[in-house]
Amino acid sequence: MEYQIYRLNWQGIEIEARYLSNRLDVIAHLEIESINPEGAPLPVTGTGYCSHFHPIGAIEREFGGDVVACVKDWLDTGAQDKKWKDYVEANRQGELF
Repeated sequence: MEYQIYRLNWQGIEIEARYLSNRLDVIAHLEIESINPEGAPLPVTGTGYCSHFHPIGAIEREFGGDVVACVKDWLDTGAQDKKWKDYVEANRQGELF
């Protein structure tokens, strides 16, 4: 089985999501990576890259197989974290020191 590749834009960041729904009949794998700007931090990773293994069928059950909806939900949920909000605010104003 090959990875399915998706592109999405989340809050001005272009993201590539790669999804393998069944790896060795044991687990599923989702990777997300910010590609423009390259390596831009995301609420779920400060490096712009995240690899996530999860039970087979989780995205299919929770999001009807819609990988983009899953990724957006993951990012939107992470964006509610105070650390992410502080990061966004600091970058909007620019740092003085």
